[in-house]
Amino acid sequence: MPEQNRVRVEPAPGPPLLASRLTPAVPPEPVVARPRLLRRLDEGSRGPVTLVAAPAGWGKTTLLASWVRLGGAEPDVEPGAVVPDSGDLSVSPADEPVSAWMSVEAGDDSDRLWAYLAAALRSAIGSAEDGPVPDRPPRPDQLEALAATLAAADRPVLLILDDLHRVADPAALTGLEFLLRHAGRRLRLVIGARAGLHLPLHRLRLAGELTEIGPDELAFTDDEVADLLTAHAAALPATAVHRLRERTGGWPAALRIAALAIRGQADPERWAGQFGGDQPEIAGYLHEEVLATLGPAEVDLLRRTALVDAVCADLAEALTGRADAGQALAGLAGTGGLLHREETRPPWYRCDSLLADLLRADLARLPADELRELHVRAADWYVGAGRPADGLRHAVAAGRWDRAGDLFVAHWPELTRYDREPVHASAPAPPPAEVIRADPETALACAAERAYAGDLPAATGYLRAAAGNAAGLPVPRRDRFLRLVTALELTVARLTDDRAEVRTAAARLLRTRPAEATPTRLPTGVAGSAPTAGGGGAADDLDLRAFTGTALGLVELADGALPTARFVRARAAAREAGRPRTELVAASRAALLLAVRGELRAAEQAARDALGMPPGKGWSCRLDCGYAYLALAVVALWRDQPDEATANLALARPALDVTGGWSGDLQVGDDWLAAAPGEPVAAAVTALCQAQLCRDSGDPAAGQRLLVRAREALADRPSAAALTVLLRAAEAELRAARGDLDYAHDVLTGAADEGADPVLAVALAKVQLLAGDAAAAERTLPEWQAPAASAWPLPVRLDAGLLEAVLAERAGDARRAGRILEQTLDLAGPQGCRRAFTRAEPPVRDLLAAHLDAGTAHFALVSDLVRSAGQGAAEPVAGPKGGLDEPLTERELTILRYLQSILSNVEIASELSLSVNTVKTHVRNIYRKLDATRRREAVRRARELRLI
Repeated sequence: MPEQNRVRVEPAPGPPLLASRLTPAVPPEPVVARPRLLRRLDEGSRGPVTLVAAPAGWGKTTLLASWVRLGGAEPDVEPGAVVPDSGDLSVSPADEPVSAWMSVEAGDDSDRLWAYLAAALRSAIGSAEDGPVPDRPPRPDQLEALAATLAAADRPVLLILDDLHRVADPAALTGLEFLLRHAGRRLRLVIGARAGLHLPLHRLRLAGELTEIGPDELAFTDDEVADLLTAHAAALPATAVHRLRERTGGWPAALRIAALAIRGQADPERWAGQFGGDQPEIAGYLHEEVLATLGPAEVDLLRRTALVDAVCADLAEALTGRADAGQALAGLAGTGGLLHREETRPPWYRCDSLLADLLRADLARLPADELRELHVRAADWYVGAGRPADGLRHAVAAGRWDRAGDLFVAHWPELTRYDREPVHASAPAPPPAEVIRADPETALACAAERAYAGDLPAATGYLRAAAGNAAGLPVPRRDRFLRLVTALELTVARLTDDRAEVRTAAARLLRTRPAEATPTRLPTGVAGSAPTAGGGGAADDLDLRAFTGTALGLVELADGALPTARFVRARAAAREAGRPRTELVAASRAALLLAVRGELRAAEQAARDALGMPPGKGWSCRLDCGYAYLALAVVALWRDQPDEATANLALARPALDVTGGWSGDLQVGDDWLAAAPGEPVAAAVTALCQAQLCRDSGDPAAGQRLLVRAREALADRPSAAALTVLLRAAEAELRAARGDLDYAHDVLTGAADEGADPVLAVALAKVQLLAGDAAAAERTLPEWQAPAASAWPLPVRLDAGLLEAVLAERAGDARRAGRILEQTLDLAGPQGCRRAFTRAEPPVRDLLAAHLDAGTAHFALVSDLVRSAGQGAAEPVAGPKGGLDEPLTERELTILRYLQSILSNVEIASELSLSVNTVKTHVRNIYRKLDATRRREAVRRARELRLI
């Protein structure tokens, strides 16, 4: 951070200038220390431009003023130290910049703006004798002279410009931009602004010369909220602090208003939980500071689109009748920052939750007929867009009971919630009793809408009302009606976690299947393929199979079981029935379970299908994406691509809420699995992956602790036996890798008994061979080529085959060893499963080398394995590179996979334990090699080349 000594210079003759605009503002007390942001400013100010951009109330001025007054976040740099992101320059006392501050006000045209810029620059570089500093819009020759003066200055000038968005004339900033380009890196800008600056930000961004701090970083964290409340003598429990931060989105202005108001509340915790944008304190601020800056047409657009949680151009046009609605939305997202744009195609936009509260309160004051018409428009649009759940919600809110009933009957499998995230939809007015009597399916539609919103008592009440009016229905319609009642009862049971009732309701539902239904088989290549009861081609039958299979699979998964075949069948039925939401749920879970089995190609395809399903369907698919990314992590692990496995784990963890157990440096946390009690399989598989990566990084002890915690978390789940066995075997192998063979043997006690699990038996045989007891290993090793062994996970079969080959070689039967090794390669080759070979003990590597000389049908694979074995990781399989003049490095491929996510460069750096500047350098190289100018374009190009 620069020194605060400024040269006192008399301004040039002209209108008087306010000294307060050339001095950092005094931050409001109390000020919460935010060292993470001060450090970001320290780092950014070493480059040409730092932009702090956010809407009103995000603390831009407070942050900049605190930074200047505190002198930065870090001590002065020692002479000769290298500063990150500043090229190859070294810092000396003469390179420490001198700072100048300028607050921009509305009405600063070219004359007024330049008068204050001149005063600020004089205070930094000295009097006009040191060089011309014009106090009015300068001529080109004056600008060149000033740029030359700045370039020749003994010390850089750091100019802080607060509220620069207030300059409405783009030409007024031309001189400033010229100086920036021609001052030889001796002029550095730190800008505080809302969106809509007329500066060449895109050029600066592409050149890596722009540091950006936006609302995501300015938002308060839980700890900062707690500090703010404590400073205002309004402390709350941690859970209430978290809820308050979520309700406000971390918006500093709202949090400060809340902190001031909480002190006067009789029940502060309850008040904080109900805090919203429709409360007088917040509503007043939003009206005066946000909505007052907009025109009536823009406010009307925001109000009408607040009817929905997120809006795209087509939906906004349907709600407002404006043909330019898309352009208006983009403008509100860009220039005002009032809407958050989601990176989808087409783009969708969201309001901050507090602003949405205010707009919906205003919306509720519209005449009833007008509000109903808006709901009807929304319902029609959602149904046409393939979003029946949203269409049903608005049809019910509009009182269109006939429309709601028809929607439910036509789309019931897609009207169930598969996740546990609350929808926060207020209850609409119930249908009149005479409507339910005449059409009880209307009550079912209302029950489905309430269940989707998480209001299960109301859903149950509607179910009772529907059942009480079913007697008068004709027989065919009554049969369908009772089936739909059972489906809703199953949904309610699953959402209340009544697993016994889920199974009972599913059995009742399956008994309604047509008698002529034919058996269906699993897709070719899926282990355990066998005919299953039912499966006609009728649409109703497909819906039943997809719906019940997915529901039962989720219940079994929550118990810790691995119902691979059930999800594969449910996915196939959902796809055939055209139920994309159900297909997504089944495909993502099937992907993970197939990956655990070692069916890597099928797992990868299912995961890619799940991640490639069109976004913007209105589902909360965060959990589904988490399962898909975790499946890809397992696939990458077995293919021995640790960087790719790490990248996909980083994408999976936030979605699955599996946060306690591992950070980017493979450290074990104390609250393992505490954040994801409802997803035990995902949490345990995450532990398996992370444990192997710990072993690869030379810390098997950390991996072993992870496995112990994961196994303990499954101790009270009898259905998790198969998963517990995998954890137990992995724990023993990590113990053996640490040289603790006795402990590893104890972990596997009983594995050699008759009928013992083959996973444990193979692990025990490996431990026995490591201990030098080849005879015991041969007795323990189960028959891995028997028909029953096809049900084992592929990595276990490969371990068994390699172990038998090593035992044959030690017995002097080289020919048999070679034959067994070839059979093992036959199994591994089609799936690309390499880890069993590349991470094996030296005897396996010796066998591979000898096998290469003896001749093999897998010459290329064995050659690669021989090169890779014992050297750590295999080279990633990145797909064809023929379209690139210069291939991506392994690290660039890893970062490229992160670019598919919503993680920022800072978050990617944290995940990979790299500096932000290193990540930025890799991103620039990726863009250059892929001939791209932005993230989305790079990802699209990489997908075309099959790099990701």
